[in-house]
Amino acid sequence: MVDATASFDGNRVATNEISARPMRADQGRWTATARDGAGLADYVQFCTSALFAPAQSASWVGNWATATGADMVFATLACDGRPALSLALEIVRRGPFKVARFAGGRHANGNFAAADPRFLPVIDGQAIRSAFKAIVQTRPDIDLISLERLLPDLDGVANPLAALPGFPSPNLALAVDLDGGFDALLSRASGKRKRKKHRSQTRKFEAVGPFRRIEAGTSEEVDRLLDAFLDMKEVRFAKMGIADVFGDRQVRDFFRALFTDALSEENPSFLLHGLDVAGKLRAVTGSSRSGKRLICEFGAIAEDDLAFASPGDFLFFDNIQEASELGFEVYDFSVGDEPYKRLWCDIEIQHFEVLAPLTLKGRALATTMRQGARAKAFIKNNPTVWKLTKMLRRKAAGQAAPVPAEDDN
Repeated sequence: MVDATASFDGNRVATNEISARPMRADQGRWTATARDGAGLADYVQFCTSALFAPAQSASWVGNWATATGADMVFATLACDGRPALSLALEIVRRGPFKVARFAGGRHANGNFAAADPRFLPVIDGQAIRSAFKAIVQTRPDIDLISLERLLPDLDGVANPLAALPGFPSPNLALAVDLDGGFDALLSRASGKRKRKKHRSQTRKFEAVGPFRRIEAGTSEEVDRLLDAFLDMKEVRFAKMGIADVFGDRQVRDFFRALFTDALSEENPSFLLHGLDVAGKLRAVTGSSRSGKRLICEFGAIAEDDLAFASPGDFLFFDNIQEASELGFEVYDFSVGDEPYKRLWCDIEIQHFEVLAPLTLKGRALATTMRQGARAKAFIKNNPTVWKLTKMLRRKAAGQAAPVPAEDDN
């Protein structure tokens, strides 16, 4: 374990003098340490009282490390020995480079590193860079720290990583304001038309057979809903002409463990919902609970005889209604700007990204990644160019006509 120190002016305080009140910048001496995979146990302990986004939870990080065998590094920033911020990163190869990123890669969205809320007001860029220095000393083979899709704030608490130079993520995230309840939401979002469509969908489903919305409550139900989702996604990605990001066996094992482990929690932090019509799952969503928001991590629909009835849209209606009834303030559709999300959403969330080169090679990669992000943002923010890009992808996959766009998470 390596110790890298960044001291502030002022008096130091003993650990037992740190109260529940926010810390002041002159109240302590900052130290940073970094450990390899053996640091997971300390990270799990820290998360019992820390603030974090779902993809930085102990469950997410631990299950990812176990399922994928990820090469992990844990960096902790502490004030007089009290952990204030912890980064759980996996190290991956990108061509000739080694990159440290949030565990889960592109599956990790809306990121907010685990932090003690009392210290957040005084964690600055200098302190965070000392944590990066500790990573360098522990793992000098890492070229770049890439922290992507960072939330600007979590339930009103500013992201401390915003103290570092960053740039906007190329993909917007969309969300629904649930203030005032579901009826108030519908009054703002073409509610009469939505209710009429929901009734029409109900009749279409009833004509085929009995239907019900399922929330996985057993490991068997997790397996059934997740297997259906993975099959749906495989078909969907093939038609879109892009790689299946859920196709790797280790990734599938990770999600299976994540949702199964959550069943032991009183209020599961990760949960699966499905729409079953006539004994077959027609739509599936995977969600996470995060403070005042319910986040749709992914979703998919079956490409079958009922796809015309938009089962995914039907399931979203019920999911959003339940989220409102349970007291959530926001239903978050996560990353991706799609028409089916725009039918509901009235909040745009601009994530940001931080690239911290650790070597000369890392500087070159960071420049390339920034340029790539700018190019991607240009394509996705230009409707004509984005439409053409998707058309060319479908043609390359042998899919001439557009496919339904209600499951693009």
